[in-house]
Amino acid sequence: MTIPSPQTPQNPSPQNPSPQTPASQSAGSQPTGPRSAGPQPAGPRAPRSGGSGGSGGGLARGLQRVTASALGPYQSAVVRIGFAATYLFFLLRELPHRHELYGPDSPWHWDLARQLTEGNRAFSVLMWTDSTVWFEAVYVLTLLSAAALMLGWRTRTMSVLFMVGVLSVQNRSIFMGDGGDNVVHLMAIYLVLTRCAQVWSLDARRAARNARRAAEGLPPLRDIVGPALWVVLGPVLATATLMGGLGGTWWLPTLLWILWLSAAVWWAVNRYAPHCEARTLLDVLANLTHNATLAVIMAEVCLIYATAGWYKIQGSRWQDGTALYYPLNLDYFTPWPALSDILGASGLMVMVLTYGTVIVQVAFPFTLFNRRVKNVLLVVMICEHAGIALLLGLPFFSMAMIAADAVFLPTAFLVWLGTRATLGRRRLLSRLPGRSRTPGKPGTPTRADGPDGRSADGPARDGHGGTEEPRLQGGGGGHTLVG
Repeated sequence: MTIPSPQTPQNPSPQNPSPQTPASQSAGSQPTGPRSAGPQPAGPRAPRSGGSGGSGGGLARGLQRVTASALGPYQSAVVRIGFAATYLFFLLRELPHRHELYGPDSPWHWDLARQLTEGNRAFSVLMWTDSTVWFEAVYVLTLLSAAALMLGWRTRTMSVLFMVGVLSVQNRSIFMGDGGDNVVHLMAIYLVLTRCAQVWSLDARRAARNARRAAEGLPPLRDIVGPALWVVLGPVLATATLMGGLGGTWWLPTLLWILWLSAAVWWAVNRYAPHCEARTLLDVLANLTHNATLAVIMAEVCLIYATAGWYKIQGSRWQDGTALYYPLNLDYFTPWPALSDILGASGLMVMVLTYGTVIVQVAFPFTLFNRRVKNVLLVVMICEHAGIALLLGLPFFSMAMIAADAVFLPTAFLVWLGTRATLGRRRLLSRLPGRSRTPGKPGTPTRADGPDGRSADGPARDGHGGTEEPRLQGGGGGHTLVG
């Protein structure tokens, strides 16, 4: 699999693996750069350096890999979908109680929240005014941005609105939440720096349509909605900055202005000089930012598990194997009392689950470079969080942690999952009234999906991905940590 050079962005090679190339999913599989003109070492034990470049050649290929493509497109898409869905379902569940939790009827009333945010310099647009209408508008906007981000519609814009909504709602009443809100808080910030809509998004569909038009010699469809959103957000951002409504930290106003200005530069370059070197430079910077943020997300997940595991080791109840017994006998954490009683009555089961939780959390960061062991522990941890959701009644905490774990899922599994979902969707649509199963007949969907869930003649063919940047390159080769 060849990585496109940043100097040739017009027709980059496909970066995402397909089910027909299982070798690219192995832990040690690394895409190679352009081959040297000299003879290549032969044999299964041959070194991977290109020609006589040695370590310098390997460094050059690694640099090309992180600059020429946005790695982990499937993993970042699952993280986007997972966290957006987690917060969307949370907001929907709390819709009847939103005024008591975060609104004007909250015990943590607006004056107390104002004093706290002034003290810790936290950001929340809900602190701009105590109007009920303003609260309702922010709540609905956060809910809609979460839904749009989950679907991958105008992902760059929606990720910013989602981050603003999450920070605003959570900082309004910081004592609400079950631990999963902290993870959503962090990931909402990270997502704005990623190219998380290369696959499984409406943006990817739009990019595929433009790719088909380009192949037919037609100009791309004119995009009015995207620029209009940023034009509207510009005055809002300027007003909030001048009025001091972006919190007391320096990083948030800086981040928001960088995002807004970069969107303006990106639009201008795409409109007036789409084939110049500046366009290639923007791609390289976006890829570097995405890949660095993906590494930070992985480090964050490892840190969460490592600190949780080592703190548990220091607790006497975790040391004697009885820690799980106590939450199983608290009414607050027993949505299914009969099931909790059955599990809590078995001393052996309590001890195994208690020690197993500590072992898995402590061991996980040390298994990342062993693909098979890492995948086994991933399954165990996902099952553990599913058990927490069922037994302890913490569904949104579990959803957030499973979404965070998804950054380590193998690319081959995610491609297979996308294929199954695509086939299931086709079967469901074919059974709907008015849908013909015969190709070419009225009612038959005109868009054909490839085996990885993408359009067969879209990004999978020309390597374009799908945020609001129509020439995204989707580098998805399986590498040690992600795939």
